Amino acid sequence: MPQDRPAVVVGVDIGTTSTKAVAYDTDGRQLASHSVGYPLDDPQPGYAEQEPQLILDAVLKSISMVVAELVEPVAGLSFSSAMHSLIGLDAAGNPLTPSITWADSRATRQAERLRAVPSGLALHRRTGTPIHPMSPLPKLLWFAEQEPKLFESVAHWVGIKDWVLLRLCDALVIDHSIASATGLMDIHTLEWDSEALTIAGITEEQLPQLVATTAVLPSLTPQVAAVTGLPERTPVVVGAGDGPLANLGLGAVHPGMVACSIGTSGAMRVMVERPGVDPLGGVFCYALTEHRWTVGGAINNGGIVLKWAGAALAPDLGEHAEEELVALAARAPVGSGGLIMLPYLHSERAPHWSALPRGAYVGLTHGHRREHLIRAALEGVCQQLALVLSSVRSAGNEVREIRAGGGFARSGLWRQMLADVLGLPVSFPAAHEGSSFGAALLGMQALGLIPSIDVAADLVRIEETVRPDPAAAATYAALLPLFAELYDALVPAFTSMRRLAPSLPAEPEPSAGPPM
Repeated sequence: MPQDRPAVVVGVDIGTTSTKAVAYDTDGRQLASHSVGYPLDDPQPGYAEQEPQLILDAVLKSISMVVAELVEPVAGLSFSSAMHSLIGLDAAGNPLTPSITWADSRATRQAERLRAVPSGLALHRRTGTPIHPMSPLPKLLWFAEQEPKLFESVAHWVGIKDWVLLRLCDALVIDHSIASATGLMDIHTLEWDSEALTIAGITEEQLPQLVATTAVLPSLTPQVAAVTGLPERTPVVVGAGDGPLANLGLGAVHPGMVACSIGTSGAMRVMVERPGVDPLGGVFCYALTEHRWTVGGAINNGGIVLKWAGAALAPDLGEHAEEELVALAARAPVGSGGLIMLPYLHSERAPHWSALPRGAYVGLTHGHRREHLIRAALEGVCQQLALVLSSVRSAGNEVREIRAGGGFARSGLWRQMLADVLGLPVSFPAAHEGSSFGAALLGMQALGLIPSIDVAADLVRIEETVRPDPAAAATYAALLPLFAELYDALVPAFTSMRRLAPSLPAEPEPSAGPPM
């Protein structure tokens, strides 16, 4: 499509705690952005849910604010969203449940039961989604067992992006990327998996229509057009999940290019051309397009660990003392004087995919001070990511390049620590809004404004490449096997702690979990 000037697409990223709309032109320039936050509710321990209407309102407001700021016309909208959410709708499309987010762990027992049967791993390998309480499949089992009357009354089960698109465009669809994170779709056939549906106790008719991530919905409803300031005929690209789109937003679009992100939580993903997981089920496999998939793993505990360390170990520094905490950590030696922290403050996902573990310090002596404890916490996050990277390799993937982003990337110490622990150079792109930029790029391809999402590799400018320090890398390489062994060694203790928990005095009330 010839253009007198670069066309503009608005990437809309529906996150766990906010929605951000960002306008980009086809040269990759950011023209306008706006974000609107909303709460993540935890009415009971283990619950992490949201009010769908608040999220829809945030989507509409963020889009309208960006449109009002732009001089250029909008060629289209394209969507990203957090994965694994679940909402029950009535026949008219009205929510009967809150949006149950990925951070919700109420379905832990159902997930453990599924994982324990011989077909559990086969289900993971067929659907690409680990058997974990984050996944909609165990959540559906929970509703069937704990809320049977509600379960029977639900006409459709959807994710948050599916519901938002229903309200924007009056179309009930789910893209292959979001569907690949439900535990209900066969990633090899791109169809709903009959065994998974039988386990969940639902039918295909209760799920949205499966469509490609590049599918275009041709118009907005008149009401949405009026609210956003866009023409009704504005095309809407269905888009994908935030994880695969973060790879795209970092320019990690070719095989061998790994995208690492550490925000409040963290993830490690590599783009592949054919779907598949490792033999032990240590990674997920989620779609970006029919010929691009991301293999990797997410961890629950990223920057949230530094926040905890500040509150627990250095409250005298105040609430927003990240720089001071990192400076404290820098005073401790590489390896924290033999102190190891398992950073499982919010249980964990990859590569073990278990809600069982808790955090632990191992190797504590009278010589350790709070700088050692803080540094060990940061090192633990990086070591957990190293385990995920190992699982990515075990799935048969070459790792040639690592690109990293997220809030942690502002810290020079953490940048160097990540390169040292992974034992590889790590490149840090200049600031882009990750998933929203990925959504915009996917939308540009779908609308014929760019030839391919491959242009992402050229549009993303590398700001710095950090190379591992040989001595530090050797220390971390020696410690990593011990870090990995500690999980298995402590599983019996974690199990006993969970069994004893109901008889112990009330523990501090847990948060709902970190946003992804």
